[in-house]
Amino acid sequence: MNPMELRQRCHTFFSGEKPTTAAEDFAAMARWCEANDIAHDAYGEGALVQDFEKKIAELLGFEKAVFCITGTMVQSVALRLACEAAGSQVVALHPTAHVLLHERGNHQLLDHFKSLHVGDPFRTWTTSDLEAWPDRIGAALYELPMREIGGQLPGWAELEALKAHCRQRSIHLHMDGARLWEASAGYKRSLKEIAQGFDSVYVSFYKGIGAHAGAMLLGRADFIAKADMWMKRMGGNVYRRSPYVVSAAMRFDERLAKMPAYLDRTERLYDVLRDFPHLQVNPARPHVNMLHVYFPVGRGRLTEIRNELAAEYGIWLFGGAKHAALPDQSAIEWYVGEALSTLSDARVREILALVSTRLSVHQPSRPSSAGSA
Repeated sequence: MNPMELRQRCHTFFSGEKPTTAAEDFAAMARWCEANDIAHDAYGEGALVQDFEKKIAELLGFEKAVFCITGTMVQSVALRLACEAAGSQVVALHPTAHVLLHERGNHQLLDHFKSLHVGDPFRTWTTSDLEAWPDRIGAALYELPMREIGGQLPGWAELEALKAHCRQRSIHLHMDGARLWEASAGYKRSLKEIAQGFDSVYVSFYKGIGAHAGAMLLGRADFIAKADMWMKRMGGNVYRRSPYVVSAAMRFDERLAKMPAYLDRTERLYDVLRDFPHLQVNPARPHVNMLHVYFPVGRGRLTEIRNELAAEYGIWLFGGAKHAALPDQSAIEWYVGEALSTLSDARVREILALVSTRLSVHQPSRPSSAGSA
């Protein structure tokens, strides 16, 4: 049985959300549309899309916002325009930035901008990391939180210092805010406070919010007008945006309100994980409601354990495991959302004990130390 079929048959989920059927999703969307008298848009024109854009712009404190189907398109356009305005194609970003790792060379092959890797790949980067480069930098991208290092956030004072530095040197500061909703709970500050000082912000609606797809770019009105035209040139001007906007708008307020509770659940999860010292976490304390967990087996064996628990107990542990730097070690991303919030600490311990039993049975043998008998 393939992993997708295994996941669909599970009833207990550790990471992410419990899957729903297309029929369930579309029925919920239909009920919401009927209750709110929703009409389709035409190429983004219409009350549904434009009211939602205005709502998000006001929430983050920007003049204008534009909805787009994909974050990949939003970010490449935003950074391209920022660099054109600055007269420099150089964009400073973290070595684990999404545009470097997951967009298949988009920025380089399509000549949008040139990337300059700033900071340590295992830590958030700061003003001093940016100052280490003498290059004329057109834009800087900062991801809040940084997904690939366990959802880490920079300290608030560090972030404010970076904003001031970029403003003083006329560096366009762009936020990859795919998980900005989670960062607001982590900082215990409003979205507007966090976004203030950034020249543009990208947010996603299918990750923490749970929409089918969709992103938004926010900034000055003239910047957004240019970006909107560029996204149309790149094929982003779909006839109906309403299915995607409905799936975001109907969930947005409720899901955003739950982020502090998800963070609280994550903090309690850390207390549970201390009873399993062979499982290592990153970061050492939760910054947002996500983390990385390291297991003392390779990716192949960890995936087997996931599939075994799914088939035998109906428990789905994670989506995909990643290789770690050390041999016989692998890691998963653990997103603490609605599914895990419904499980008691006792149930979480039971499941982790099941995992631990299988880890101990399959521990690799270690070579004897030099000089031993």
